[in-house]
Amino acid sequence: MTVFDRDLKEITAIINSLYGNSISSENCALNNLTVITKEPFLDERALAYTEAVEKNSSFREALSKIPCKGICSDCNDCCIKKYCNSFILKKRKDSEKSLQMVDLFCGAGGLSLGFSQEGFTTALANDIEPCCVDTYAHNHPETPRDHIVLGDIRKVTDHLEGLIKDKSIDIVVGGPPCQGFSMANRQRLIDDPRNHLYKSYVDIVNRIKPKFFVMENVKGMLSVADQVKEDFRNIGYSVECHVLNAKDFGVPQNRERLIYIGNRLHIDNEQIFNEIFNQSENIKKHVLADAIYGLRPLQASRLKNSTESGSDTSGYIIESDNVKESNEYIKLINQGNQYPLVFNHKARYNNDRDIEIYGRMYQGDKSDDPKIADIMPYKRRNGIFKDKYFKLEENKVSKTITAHMKFDCNMYIHPTQARGLTPREAARIQSYPDDYFFRGPYTKTYMQIGNSVPPLLGRALAKVIKKYI
Repeated sequence: MTVFDRDLKEITAIINSLYGNSISSENCALNNLTVITKEPFLDERALAYTEAVEKNSSFREALSKIPCKGICSDCNDCCIKKYCNSFILKKRKDSEKSLQMVDLFCGAGGLSLGFSQEGFTTALANDIEPCCVDTYAHNHPETPRDHIVLGDIRKVTDHLEGLIKDKSIDIVVGGPPCQGFSMANRQRLIDDPRNHLYKSYVDIVNRIKPKFFVMENVKGMLSVADQVKEDFRNIGYSVECHVLNAKDFGVPQNRERLIYIGNRLHIDNEQIFNEIFNQSENIKKHVLADAIYGLRPLQASRLKNSTESGSDTSGYIIESDNVKESNEYIKLINQGNQYPLVFNHKARYNNDRDIEIYGRMYQGDKSDDPKIADIMPYKRRNGIFKDKYFKLEENKVSKTITAHMKFDCNMYIHPTQARGLTPREAARIQSYPDDYFFRGPYTKTYMQIGNSVPPLLGRALAKVIKKYI
């Protein structure tokens, strides 16, 4: 399925979810197609929409349902604004004077979203996963799609000057994988051939020379922190690092990440970290129940290989928000906005055995619980797979959301329903706003969410750093 095919499918689902079988209006989006096809740019999206009106009856019927005022009176209230050239042009114009950011190994865009919420704009991003680039481009419309580079980081290093052009970059962010850091005692981190991704990150920082950089990584990389600091000092940056836990910044999840902050402005990075830690003391802490509040109850899907379809009982990829309930945490991640749709709230397939296990377990129960001993498939290896099944506790922070969820959600059982978490529930726990739509194959939405830096953590970093730029 091409990007445009997915666009048409999603636009149709969004409109049908909101407008149902409403009667077509003479003053509808179909009769004002120039509004959403203002200029043929962004991979010729406008041309694709125009052709689809002639060839795709479901798309044409959907456009005839939405009143014209719904897409041209106020872009911020438009239900299909992220697909609309008019809105995209406006976003790009508004962001021209923003602080400029480069996001390497961007994933789905959680870290840079936090920075965007504090006034930064992504001038260039890169990731090797097609679904991540698709998600990033959809949710960061202010960044031209040809500046969200799909492929190996070398595609950025080889064409860096052309991609940046005359822009002055304020900050580079990202988390390069470092496969060889365990060899640190025998070989310099930057010289280990397995760490070419890390080396490319350092090289790009050196060539762009931003005022700041933020690099995040696993806590285990702390063992080579001195090497990392030396590598950046060799290119003119002072740098410090600390382990931050997302739960201290309002995220309802126990998630530790190693954060490096460096700058070439002769600013004390420890002072910046002190401000970040002080900020966390005034941030209200949240629990799992805060994150999953207001999402309608679902049942596990009973139909195999049905990841692209949905049902009333197991949920849909796109549906209208008929619950419309909120709380302090949801208002925080949504920045006070209310959205009429729910994205990615769809339960995955589970077999009879797993559903029975989920139903018997109490919150906090693990695989070794006696209530499931008779049907536990890994009971001979309980010492190894003690957490193979785990029922989350709603009054505590969640365990760390990981990319393993793409395989199964047995370690992330809903606290009150006999099923695993949906991608939207996982995204809420990661502090993504409700209008952040994860594109791509269903199971890969879990991977995108699990590999993310929580936007609230990114927002906390950006809030302090931008004062010094």
